[in-house]
Amino acid sequence: MVQLADAVVLVTGGTGGLGNRICHAFARQAARVAVVYHSRDDAAEALVQELCAAGAASACAFKSDVTEAAAVERLVADVHAAFGRVDVLVCNAAYNFGVPFSDVAALTPEIWGTILHANATGPFLMARAVTPIMRAQGGGRIVNIGSVSGYKPGGSSIAYAVSKAALAHLTRCLAQALAPEILVNCVAPGLMEGTLMTDRMLPEQVQRSRDEAVLRRTVDKEDVAEQVVTLARSDSTTGQNVIIDAGRFFH
Repeated sequence: MVQLADAVVLVTGGTGGLGNRICHAFARQAARVAVVYHSRDDAAEALVQELCAAGAASACAFKSDVTEAAAVERLVADVHAAFGRVDVLVCNAAYNFGVPFSDVAALTPEIWGTILHANATGPFLMARAVTPIMRAQGGGRIVNIGSVSGYKPGGSSIAYAVSKAALAHLTRCLAQALAPEILVNCVAPGLMEGTLMTDRMLPEQVQRSRDEAVLRRTVDKEDVAEQVVTLARSDSTTGQNVIIDAGRFFH
């Protein structure tokens, strides 16, 4: 099992509701955390201070658009220059926009393209950028953050569900392509309250998610964050999609 103390962990979407928890989970392992964010400067700097106080060996914020190829290359180069290596990549940044499944006309090509690019192409760009570094240093871990929407027609929109299904299979494909040096897995949460993603969902979609869970409650973000850490530490798990959904989809 991999020891994460002093490991360099790059987390995209680090200032979000789940991203914050993931960063803190790695801080508790005494990792060095690179918090990647898009626009919330104050939140990013506050999080860096929190992580250092929580036990992180060090932490630093990096502002970037992880859907743009050149920006991703610059980001990874900056993180590598600052820390000297990249041991774990967590692709948590994502985007959604609520469009009822039945209203196909409202799902414009522009919305479709934005969601697919952010949720599937973005993680591919990040994985592509860190691969040479991880291979050169002898290994690494990539953990994608998916969604239960990738396993059943449902969620905030058709585009979101398709993007997360694509991410699940990208995880499998990268696990094969990057083995044996780099292990690639995915955590697929159900409904988590207190995230930007949930805030963008329609109220009826949120309630349906609660009603369909056999535990009749939402998913604990801490549970999801700890599963990310578990996969980052594993020496034997790759190509897997772990669903954490309070008993909604038994995949």
